[in-house]
Amino acid sequence: MSATIDANILVYASNQADPVHAQAGRLLQVLAAGPDLLYLFWPVVVGYLRIVSHSAILSRPLSPRDAAGNVESLLSRGHVRALGEGEGFWELFRATSRDQARGNDVPDAHLVTLMRQHGVRRIYSRDAGLRRFADIEVVDPFASAPGGGRRSRA
Repeated sequence: MSATIDANILVYASNQADPVHAQAGRLLQVLAAGPDLLYLFWPVVVGYLRIVSHSAILSRPLSPRDAAGNVESLLSRGHVRALGEGEGFWELFRATSRDQARGNDVPDAHLVTLMRQHGVRRIYSRDAGLRRFADIEVVDPFASAPGGGRRSRA
């Protein structure tokens, strides 16, 4: 089954100070190796670049060149695809958000709309806010639940 990842997974894989750094790196390796496709949505990629290069967020931020190199390395893998908004995105976004998204809910609704638009149901993320959206499966790969991570269908 194809899947996508949230920016937080990419950040953990890049931030050596994070307690789940090694696990996040292994997860990316497994997902990018296939056989299923790993979809990266452009808002996740640019969110990752924003976070890992920001000195107010990380004590040891990456240089913009290193952060971009990480993205290029992932995008060069044979089972990784980058996708963005297609025709009809705005109408689907309004339906996904029910015209209620505000503040930090807006990027979540944006990502879930992209997932729906491209037929991706599973996302690996620690963002509990994603669980409020129907028809997607949120997998926290670092949860201590049996089976290697908590799965939730909203």
